[in-house]
Amino acid sequence: MIYLDNAATSWPKPPQVAAAMHRFLDEVGATPGRSGHRLSVEAGRAVLEAREAVAELFSVTDPLRVVFTSNATEALNTVLLGLPVSGDHVIASGLEHNSVMRPLVELRSRGVDFSLLPHASDGSLDPAEIRKVARPNTVLLVLNHASNVSGRILPLREVTAVASELGLPILLDAAQTAGCVPIDMERDGIDFLAFTGHKSLMGPQGTGGLVISSRIDPRRVRPLKTGGTGSRSEHTTHPDFLPDRFEAGTPNAVGLAGLAAGLRFVLEKGVAALQRHEERLAARMVQGLSALDGVALHGIAPAGQRTGVVSFTVHGLPVSEIALRLDENDGVLVRAGLQCAPQAHRTLGTFPHGTVRFSPGPFTTEAQVDAAVAAVARRCLNA
Repeated sequence: MIYLDNAATSWPKPPQVAAAMHRFLDEVGATPGRSGHRLSVEAGRAVLEAREAVAELFSVTDPLRVVFTSNATEALNTVLLGLPVSGDHVIASGLEHNSVMRPLVELRSRGVDFSLLPHASDGSLDPAEIRKVARPNTVLLVLNHASNVSGRILPLREVTAVASELGLPILLDAAQTAGCVPIDMERDGIDFLAFTGHKSLMGPQGTGGLVISSRIDPRRVRPLKTGGTGSRSEHTTHPDFLPDRFEAGTPNAVGLAGLAAGLRFVLEKGVAALQRHEERLAARMVQGLSALDGVALHGIAPAGQRTGVVSFTVHGLPVSEIALRLDENDGVLVRAGLQCAPQAHRTLGTFPHGTVRFSPGPFTTEAQVDAAVAAVARRCLNA
């Protein structure tokens, strides 16, 4: 079996991830932050270790500004539905995932308007377009750091420079880049960073979070939910300090124990090294697929401006049929269709049929890439 669906969920995981989760369930098991006994304290330590590892990864000095959520979608929703109010305006890129697009559409029903930045047909973005789209009532800029369809990395520092000039806080969707592209919150000018644990951070599903810059007063953002936090239990009003303001309810402590192990794997390997590995594999995929007559590549960015994601189609074959043939005949597992990002496909000209997406991970080998390309040639051309 050749697993090329890491942009959806990384697999396999480093063995220490499952080991950490088993240890938590077998030896700890208690609720963090709620009781004073030793197991509760140990559970709280597991969550703190994950928080500190996230802070280290993104060069954040205060780990308490790391808020855990169930995934990047919840983190994005926290800011999108919690910061703008009726009469406000939001800007987003034209490569956004539905985790951003659907909340934006919901905002319109609440009196908040939004605009999408224009892109070239290959998905590239000119940051100067932000100035043309911004309005006096614009309160937020949302940027997909890298497309889950094409792998293109958008010019983050150039975008944040323009956003800073206009006084706009930026919300970065780092679902595709956290763990495989170096990110520094302060250096890169990021105000809010949404991440998920189950992709390049090598953690389990059901983990993710929101990192809030020291430039942002968290009280500007209304929490999605309120409830038990273990802090200030004598009050019926929700705490307004971090991370409790956005962490109501019992956390996924066993998942966060696994996430901490995944983060340690990433930190030990080095994000830059992991990025180089995926870049090499992506270049190999592009070279192999582009040599096949009848195969079209979509949104391929120059080297250094893309993740490991590669999208393609085969003339005359539905993308679902391509994926089925690769799976059933050669055990090559891929993602076909719109990848939950119809807006990105509109930008790239591949809507409504979508593409087939190859996405390698840290454990993918060059031999597996070559075998996957050969399977496309064998099963999908002249068949």
